Amino acid sequence: MKPITKNNNDYSNLINQIAEIYKQGQHNATVAVNTALVETYWQIGKYIVEFEQKGQQKAEYGKALINNLSKDLSLAFGKGFSRSNLIYIRLFYSEFQISQTLSNFL
Repeated sequence: MKPITKNNNDYSNLINQIAEIYKQGQHNATVAVNTALVETYWQIGKYIVEFEQKGQQKAEYGKALINNLSKDLSLAFGKGFSRSNLIYIRLFYSEFQISQTLSNFL
């Protein structure tokens, strides 16, 4: 049996194999997290729109829903629920209301 050294080709191949599988695992994890976040934001947007509209075709504007949600969700979860983010999340759902359309992009 050959001693394991950095100059050994078999050892170099092992390092390369481990590096490749590690990089692929990192990539797969990133894709999975991104997919979960997109689905989560879509669902949050859906809840906001449905709450605002209460079964109606259009929402009643002038209410402080987004401001209140931003304040309460930021207190509960920290970053990510600014007023502007919630507006974008709501808009995201509004643009892709059919979840099948959304899944085509993931």
